[in-house]
Amino acid sequence: MSWLTGIARPEIQALRPYEHAGWEPGLVRLHANELPWRNDTDQSVEGLNRYPEPHPFALANRLGELYGLPGEWVLATRGGDEAIDLLARAWCSEGRHDVIITPPTFGMYAVCARVQGAGVVTVPLVRERGYGFDPQALRAALGPRVKLVYLCSPNNPTGNSMDRASVLALARELEGRALLVVDEAYVEFSTQPSLVPELASHPSLVLLRTLSKAHALAGARCGALLAQPEVVALLRKVIQPYAVTQLTIEAVFAALAPAPLARSHERIASVLAERPRLAAALAALPGVARVWPSDANFLLVEFVDAGNALSRSHAAGLLVRDFRAAPTLGQALRITIGTREQNDRLLESLA
Repeated sequence: MSWLTGIARPEIQALRPYEHAGWEPGLVRLHANELPWRNDTDQSVEGLNRYPEPHPFALANRLGELYGLPGEWVLATRGGDEAIDLLARAWCSEGRHDVIITPPTFGMYAVCARVQGAGVVTVPLVRERGYGFDPQALRAALGPRVKLVYLCSPNNPTGNSMDRASVLALARELEGRALLVVDEAYVEFSTQPSLVPELASHPSLVLLRTLSKAHALAGARCGALLAQPEVVALLRKVIQPYAVTQLTIEAVFAALAPAPLARSHERIASVLAERPRLAAALAALPGVARVWPSDANFLLVEFVDAGNALSRSHAAGLLVRDFRAAPTLGQALRITIGTREQNDRLLESLA
C-alpha cells in the first residue's frame, strides 16, 4: 500500500466491499432475483429487467479510450458529483479532516465535505489575477488535517483556466500528504489541454471529467474519475454496485461511436465560435460593466444592475444563473452560450 491509500480513512482501507451477484452475461441468469421478462415499455438493447454490470469495466475501458488512459485508471460515476462525494467519504473522517476549496467555485466540493463532517478551508481565488489561485495562500492553508484540495479548471463560474505550471507544482508539493483534485468538466472548451498526460508522473493528481457538457449527456449522468489505479481501486470499494444504469451505459456507447463523436466536436467548435461574438456583443451593451474572459462554454458577466438584467432575460423566456451571492461576484450573472438564435434573443432582451 502506497501513501495514496495510506492517507485514506482506515475504515475504508479495511473495508470488505459488497459481494454482488456474479457477472457472466453469456449465461442464463437465475442467480440475481430478476424477472425473466422485459417490461412492455423497455426499449433498451440489453433489457432493463437485468441488472447492469456491477462495476462497468466495459464503460471504464471506453471512457479510457476517450481520455487516453487504460481502463484501470478510470472510475465511471453518476456525473462528476458522485466522484466528489466518493472522495470525501473515502479520504475524510468526520471532525478529523479538512478539504480546501477556492471560491468562487463549484459548490459541490464544500457540500460533499460538510455532509461527510469534514472541515472546509477556503482560499479565495484572486480577482486581480483574473480569478487565478494563490499558490502561497494555498501552501499556508495546508495543515495536517487537509486530505483533499479542489481546483476547477476552467473554473465554474468564472470561466478561467488555472496556470498549468502552478497546478503541477502544487501536485508535487502535496505528494505524501493529500490529493489534488482538478475538475476538468469544461476542458473540452479550453485553450489549455487536459492534465491527463501528467497523471502518471504526479501521483497526487486526480482529475474529474464528465460527458454532461461537451457530449450533451447531462441527463444521462455519466462522469469519470481519472487517477492512479490504486486510487480507483479503493473507490470501487465505496461506490454502490450497479451505480451506472443500463440506459446510461448504452447512451454513452452510442454517443461515443465515430459519427456522434465527430458531431460533438463540431458542436464544440460552434460554441467556441459563438463565445467571442457573444462576449463582444455583451461588452458593448450600456448595462454591462464587465465580461470576464472565458475558457468554458459560459460567460461570467458583471452588470450595473444584475437584478434588472435577470428580469429582462427571464421576460424573454431565458434563464441565466444568478451569482450575486457568491464572494466577489456582487453584480454577476453566468450565461451559458446557446445557439446563435438564443444568444441573439438574450442580447435583444438586455438591449
